[in-house]
Amino acid sequence: MKNIPFNRHRRLRASAGMRALVRETQLHKEDLIYPIFVIDGEQVKNEINSMPGIYQLSMDNLEAEMDEVVSLGIKSVILFGVPFEHDKDEHGTGAFHHNGLVQEATRLIKKQYPQVIVIADTCLCEYTSHGHCGVVEGEKILNDASLDLLAKTAISQAEAGADIIAPSNMMDGFVAAIRAGLDEAGYEDIPIMSYAVKYASAFYGPFRDAANGAPQFGDRKTYQMDPANRLEAFREAESDVAEGADFLIVKPALAYMDIIRDVKNNFNLPVVSYNVSGEYSMVKAAAQNGWIDEKAIVMEMLTGLKRAGSDLIITYFSKDVARWMDEDLQR
Repeated sequence: MKNIPFNRHRRLRASAGMRALVRETQLHKEDLIYPIFVIDGEQVKNEINSMPGIYQLSMDNLEAEMDEVVSLGIKSVILFGVPFEHDKDEHGTGAFHHNGLVQEATRLIKKQYPQVIVIADTCLCEYTSHGHCGVVEGEKILNDASLDLLAKTAISQAEAGADIIAPSNMMDGFVAAIRAGLDEAGYEDIPIMSYAVKYASAFYGPFRDAANGAPQFGDRKTYQMDPANRLEAFREAESDVAEGADFLIVKPALAYMDIIRDVKNNFNLPVVSYNVSGEYSMVKAAAQNGWIDEKAIVMEMLTGLKRAGSDLIITYFSKDVARWMDEDLQR
């Protein structure tokens, strides 16, 4: 046996200190973007049944939530509005109302916590009576007619103080329309975090409980991508880069780590993965049943997303991860 040549890879795994020394991928609090659902009403704090630990919050509860977010060292949030059903209409006009939910939440956060990066989700689906992400004619989602409304929404969010506009609608040309609208309105310095590669995924189920935004007819497969397709992701990302995107989001994350790596390898922009609601809920359900070690699973999962090429991660686990990091530092 002494003369058999082989490499001793275990030398670099011999102790916790050695493993930390050579660790290739690190997860930091600065990598995390925390989603917040802002709902109409007063004194509302509704836990989302399918997303334990995540709440719909009225504006008067937002400050307490932000106090916790800031105390945990989370630097960025992304805002979603959840209006009353009777305030929804065919064109989603609540999305671009001066005093809309995302707009008012943005003003509050930027006034009280100016150091926090506020990302505004820019879509119509939470605000439309039909639940689709654009203008509807019959049962067809109209692409070009939707672009003006999306640009108006982005401008209103920038006026409210949003640091980043994050359009999630998947209409063709949406980045170009929003970039032109922002520039014409004097917001040429506001970046666009495009949901460039967004698949029509079953992993979004719990989010639709959170945002009250499920389609009232059909599905979103005519504008969101087929989960079977890889090359289509290149085309979508390439178009958004050419139209002026500053970040590229891949959504969902876990079943699309190959796509995250593809986007990272082919485009010189920050890559954001969205660790979506279904991915969150599955882990929470298994943890509540005692089937898994939640902390170990989550940290491995998010580290895997970083290793795959994510520069940033939108995740409902942000507060949990920040707490675990603090606990580890205190040991």
